[in-house]
Amino acid sequence: MDSNVKKWSAEFIGTFWLTFGGCGSAVLAAAFPQLGIGFHGVALAFGLTVLTGAYALGPISGGHFNPAVSLGLVVGGRFKASELPGYVIAQVLGAIAAGAVLYAVATGKPGAELGGFATNGYGAHSPGGYGLVSALVIEVVLTAIFLIVILGATARRAASGFAGLAIGLCLTLIHLISIPVTNTSVNPARSTGVAVFGPEIAMGQLWVFWVAPLLGAAIGALIYRSLLSSGQED
Repeated sequence: MDSNVKKWSAEFIGTFWLTFGGCGSAVLAAAFPQLGIGFHGVALAFGLTVLTGAYALGPISGGHFNPAVSLGLVVGGRFKASELPGYVIAQVLGAIAAGAVLYAVATGKPGAELGGFATNGYGAHSPGGYGLVSALVIEVVLTAIFLIVILGATARRAASGFAGLAIGLCLTLIHLISIPVTNTSVNPARSTGVAVFGPEIAMGQLWVFWVAPLLGAAIGALIYRSLLSSGQED
């Protein structure tokens, strides 16, 4: 099989797993009567999808599962720009496939109410009622930090074998901080995958969850490359 097809397949599957596992925990389990997992459980679920996906699929594609991560790795000098379109397409398709499967499951009981369907938003669509500026700031800042952690954890000088753990725990922490603000994106594919099947307002606000994570990823990569890189780990 062509190496690109293997990489795209890994990114499709990994992004499917991230979207289905993370958003699925929010839609199906977060508020389950008496035993709901709440914000903490949802945050952990997103972290676990990245952790498991990174170790299983990372050796094939690098384990990006996120267009912002792929762009950040290009800016950070760790990924070829020519490979970016294929990765982004695979990631978005994987997320939409996950959204479709989750929609089929979530609507499979009488009287099902999808609510926000784990979509991201601001203003009236923010879990805590936070406005556009808050959404932009937190998504940019947290995606920048995410890229700094990714670049640092995957550097040659970093402890071998622990990158997936560090990245997964970082994503967990990111969700613990920002679920009340935007329901946490830091991933345009994840946002798109559920917005397609969610309330109309989610599609109207989706642009924020492309622009802010992509901008944040580029900023984080530039910070790491200019201030933190040893110049020998790329």
